[in-house]
Amino acid sequence: MTITATATPGKSLLSPTDHTLVLIDFQSQMSFATKSIAPELLRNNAALISRGAQSFGVSTILTTVAEKSFSGPMFDEITEAFPGQPLLDRTSMNTWEDEGVIAEVNRIGKERIVFAGLWTSVCIVGPVASAIDQGFDCYFIADACGDISPEAHERAVQRMIQLGAKPMTSLQYLLELQRDWARTETYDSTTGIARKWGGAYGIGITYAKSMFGASEGQH
Repeated sequence: MTITATATPGKSLLSPTDHTLVLIDFQSQMSFATKSIAPELLRNNAALISRGAQSFGVSTILTTVAEKSFSGPMFDEITEAFPGQPLLDRTSMNTWEDEGVIAEVNRIGKERIVFAGLWTSVCIVGPVASAIDQGFDCYFIADACGDISPEAHERAVQRMIQLGAKPMTSLQYLLELQRDWARTETYDSTTGIARKWGGAYGIGITYAKSMFGASEGQH
């Protein structure tokens, strides 16, 4: 049997309208003990995915735990991307056990969910495992999560993969939403986000555009 290729994206690829992004517990108290990733890189990656989601109009849930009494405020890099959006504060370590968060998941009504937050082994594994049990298609942004040690982070990542969750990275998330440089309506926003928060890739974009006005949307 001959397989015929078509110029269409794979069904597992994310689009701006097919998923909800859930950002969990990006707060000061948990950050102090995070050792698997440098805090400045974690904040950078949180900004990258937040600005990407905002730019593409991705339905996004922001949730904290004990914000006023213990854990502190959510990173400015996130809240500034979603001005005025309420933060759903919880007492539960597992976000998926909070009725307020679940009500918002059901209101939005997307069966595909992308997770990121602190810590990988608690804040992310819990809701990923719970959502998968209930039939949701789950992704997690591995470099926008951190843990008390590289070992703790890696074991949590392996556990989620074994459960069926799909790992990805922050820059991958942004570029998967764009996916075609000829999409001019989001081209400037995407390259602008990458220039500011895309690390060495962003430096390359700045160089190419500054030196010879390059544009990826042309052959």
